[in-house]
Amino acid sequence: MKKNLLSVLILVLMLVNIAMSAVMMISVTSTNQKTAALMDSIATAMNLEWNSPGSASDVPLSDSEAYNLDGGMTIHLAYSQIVGEDGSVTTSDKQIYIVFDIALLLNKTHEDYESYGGDNMKQYDSMIRDTIEGIVSNYTEEECRADFSGAIRDEILAAIQNLFHSKVVYGITLNNVKYGG
Repeated sequence: MKKNLLSVLILVLMLVNIAMSAVMMISVTSTNQKTAALMDSIATAMNLEWNSPGSASDVPLSDSEAYNLDGGMTIHLAYSQIVGEDGSVTTSDKQIYIVFDIALLLNKTHEDYESYGGDNMKQYDSMIRDTIEGIVSNYTEEECRADFSGAIRDEILAAIQNLFHSKVVYGITLNNVKYGG
């Protein structure tokens, strides 16, 4: 009888231990997500550039060329949606713009560099601007502030690569990001 009681006690303590471990993991995970979001917002505010996997770090600097879009970009952002106390959703009537400088990073050793590199890129300037504007204008100010250096940047890069049907453009840099209305 004593062995059975001891086995039940050990089983109960193991279950309590598992429950406490699960609670700790959930609290640590949520704290980690909040910390990551804070670091992203600090990086955005400081205009730090993050290298996404498979981008700038794969091409040596000696094989890179930067093509700056002259004059930067000014894009009208999507209207924010406001949820009222009664649950109704209204659209903000305040017009918000994002202004930033962008440069395309070209791989000089890529097979398509002769077609697109150097001064050849100037002829595609308006198409590049249209592609970028088509992506960024779908986002609200809050979404851009939260993830402009992350998923939105990756989406812009993917769209430019699709535009050229080539990965000669292997990265982009975003500088002087400002919001205004």
